[in-house]
Amino acid sequence: MNILTNLLKDTFLYGLATVLPRLMNLVLVGLHTAVLSTASYAENTSFYIYAGFANVLLTYGMETAFFRFYTLEEKSPKVFSTTLISLTTTSLSFLLVGLLFQEQLSGFLKIPVLQYQILLGILVLDTLVVAGFVLYRIQGKAIKFALIKFLSLITSVLGNFFFLWAVPKYNIDLPNWLIFPKVFYIFISNLLGSFIVFTAVIPTYLKFELQFSKTLFKKMLNYGWPIMVAGLAFIVNENLDKLVLRDYLGKDIMGAYSGCYKLSVFLMLFIQAFRLGVEPLVFKESNKENAKETYAVIMKFFVIFASLGILFVLSFLDLFKEIMIRDTSYWIAINIVPIILLANWCLGVYHSLSIWYKLTNRTRFGMYISIFGACITIFLNYTLVPKYGFMAAAYATLAAYASMMIISYILGQKYYAIPYPIGRLFGYLAIALLLSGVNLYVIPNSFVLKAMPILVYLIIIAIFEKNSFNRLFNRT
Repeated sequence: MNILTNLLKDTFLYGLATVLPRLMNLVLVGLHTAVLSTASYAENTSFYIYAGFANVLLTYGMETAFFRFYTLEEKSPKVFSTTLISLTTTSLSFLLVGLLFQEQLSGFLKIPVLQYQILLGILVLDTLVVAGFVLYRIQGKAIKFALIKFLSLITSVLGNFFFLWAVPKYNIDLPNWLIFPKVFYIFISNLLGSFIVFTAVIPTYLKFELQFSKTLFKKMLNYGWPIMVAGLAFIVNENLDKLVLRDYLGKDIMGAYSGCYKLSVFLMLFIQAFRLGVEPLVFKESNKENAKETYAVIMKFFVIFASLGILFVLSFLDLFKEIMIRDTSYWIAINIVPIILLANWCLGVYHSLSIWYKLTNRTRFGMYISIFGACITIFLNYTLVPKYGFMAAAYATLAAYASMMIISYILGQKYYAIPYPIGRLFGYLAIALLLSGVNLYVIPNSFVLKAMPILVYLIIIAIFEKNSFNRLFNRT
């Protein structure tokens, strides 16, 4: 198989591992919005926002640093061992400090102590398995990666359905120590899933001799900390809008906005799966003569499928909202979906562009760009949301990601020029948006009729990319 076929295979397998759980989370969105009020859903959203910030801090860029130095050090075991020891040490230290000051920190986060303790458990368990998962990815063990993720998925989903659906439906009596507010059962199920993953990954660690290299660690830390800062800025871009809505417009608006935001998850899942497949490939191909041409083709295929994702979601938006968000009180924020989809398209392109600063060891540029995007997010949310409401929050997200994409492209062409077919890329996006508009505002609510613009898009792609697809599948 050629390089692009391998990419599609890995993207598919990593998609099963990462996207399938998220797709199941879409099912859980339907369950959660059916049993939780918008205010309780806002509490659930806040919990995972805090988790997102902490996850970035606890990994401090070591995941990407591992890929870079594992390649440079010719697959030396000490790269894995150093990564594992550093992440384990900092995670357990975080756990100790977090428990010692749990009263103060839970009060600062404005969450109950038990919820805070569950959050600590999830964070530490998830961080302790990071080294194992990056090892699976760099070694091409996508199937093992997927199977372990699937175990976590089954555990978490079953826990959600047991506590939130089966218990009330069949009047199951729970012991007093298991009786909590409904939203707590979401967190408990997540904790169980994280524990299952932890037990599955531990045997991998036992196969390695522990050896810590201070010199290597300093190099990895120097490479990774800008990525950590960029990650924190990304969390701000992704989640500040929801916290601002909570503070200015209340938990009900935040909950409705967060629920409708989930409708863009199809595109976000594709982006994440694509990144998982691409990141190891980028470093493996970096020393080859035609590396830049390969990166350009990868970007083109990303744009083709991401634009298709926008068209698909918007074509069947009415169907998705009825399936995923059963409580119509959430629908007041449905108009944010096209904007958030376009914002995530820009984010996906930005991530694909980011290879230039990773390959040239200029990771600080990624940090600067992300901080710039975060500044836009902060400024627009705090100035516009109080006046214009939740639509301003959606536009702020689009403005942040679009600006990051443009700046990264300009700098990338200066330091590591890649021949991206810019006109064609934006042409495919424009076609997808035009056809989406036709489906939203012209074609009546018929599944067959709404599928027609999608077919038109695929035909256009097939015509213009016939040669690319032939090369992709090794045809002459």
